[in-house]
Amino acid sequence: MSSSLLDRAKRNFSLRLTLWYAVVSVIAYVVIFTLAYYNLLSSLKKEDEKAISSIFNKYRQYYNEDGLSGLQSQIALERNSEKPVLFLVRVADQDNHSLFLSLPDKWQGVDLVQIGPININMKIQKIRPKISNIETLFEIHTFALEDGNFMQIGNEIIQREELLTRFRHIFFAVMIPAILIALIGGYLVTFKALLPIRHLTGTIKSIVKTGEVGARVPEGKTDNQFSELIVLFNDMIGRIEHLIEGMKESLDNVAHEVRTPITRLRVLAENALASDQDIGSYREALSDCMEESERLIKMLNTLMDISEAKAGTLKLDREEGDISSLVEEVVEVYGYIAEEKNIKINTEYSEGVMALVDPNRIRQALGNLIDNSVKYTPPGGMVNIRVYKKEPKEAVIEIRDNGIGIDEKDLPKIWERLYRGDQSRSQKGLGLGLSLVKSIVELHGGHIEVKSRPNFGSTFFVYLPIKE
Repeated sequence: MSSSLLDRAKRNFSLRLTLWYAVVSVIAYVVIFTLAYYNLLSSLKKEDEKAISSIFNKYRQYYNEDGLSGLQSQIALERNSEKPVLFLVRVADQDNHSLFLSLPDKWQGVDLVQIGPININMKIQKIRPKISNIETLFEIHTFALEDGNFMQIGNEIIQREELLTRFRHIFFAVMIPAILIALIGGYLVTFKALLPIRHLTGTIKSIVKTGEVGARVPEGKTDNQFSELIVLFNDMIGRIEHLIEGMKESLDNVAHEVRTPITRLRVLAENALASDQDIGSYREALSDCMEESERLIKMLNTLMDISEAKAGTLKLDREEGDISSLVEEVVEVYGYIAEEKNIKINTEYSEGVMALVDPNRIRQALGNLIDNSVKYTPPGGMVNIRVYKKEPKEAVIEIRDNGIGIDEKDLPKIWERLYRGDQSRSQKGLGLGLSLVKSIVELHGGHIEVKSRPNFGSTFFVYLPIKE
């Protein structure tokens, strides 16, 4: 059981982040205390060393002038002046034999045996003599004199040590609440920081469990990486939802549209098999079946292209091309169909309208538009095509006809897959052309608009970003 809890704790990123926060906080506390402790210790030592150095310089002057007698006279004078004597002063020869010893006032009556361990070979040493059964602490500094002897100055540092001890006690007393504060602070910071991730996880679990992609992660007001991730996730789910809706709609439309040609195929085959006809009748039946099959294949391929274009996965082989030249190539193809219907196609091209496009896909889109204009324009009509620049950075392909036009109520729906208005049902078609055109144009970073009035014709505007 404990192993299982340990494994869960290891996998719990929130817990690990909380512990890391607490560890870093505690380390910061320790570093700050250590720096403060050693700074305090250094300051106190410098003060003590300054006082010791001052005393030594004064006594060395008396010693150098009059020897031990001069030093003894000066210390005796200080004692007689009723000033407190706070420092231990000892002069020793090179064999560590005491030549002179002056004890602080509070050392009166101390056992001199305790002074025996004082060593002239140590520049700084500490001794702990007992005065009236109370242990104190002295720090002895040793200085070399000009005649080869040594002078040792000692002062009591028990107050310094007690101050440092209290400082250490305070640190350890503060550390326990500091650790608790670090843990609580780490938990609160982690909880706040990982709240978007928890929302994201909950939304993903909901989508996986229910299959409904309508759920969204709440977007916070802060602008950080997590907020950006959530915005991107919501955008992705929105696109997926849009694609799924489009797939459902397409499947419904395809199921409806495919039923007719499949039924027609079945009827043709059944009639051919049921009747005792000559080989020519069978060939005609097979030809009709092939025509319906081609229509089905074209419908499915177009639907695949539209779906890939809307999903942004349709591959474009872009190259820099002259839009006017592309339009002219398409016009040449559909010019023969227009001549058969006695429809005149007028063109007007601007020079230097360059764009980075997939030529085949643009020809496919323009072919659908020009084919529609020719198809729905009565004999003797006219189709006008213009290519020009529109500021600041757009190429415009304008295709205007004086055909049957589009009813106002149908205009918002003409871009839908498999949609056909009442006036267009008299002509053969799949109802996919305009949807494919819109998808291809938008995949190139452009957009398409239409203006139309029934019986007065339609004008389509294709806008493509130009290359300067």
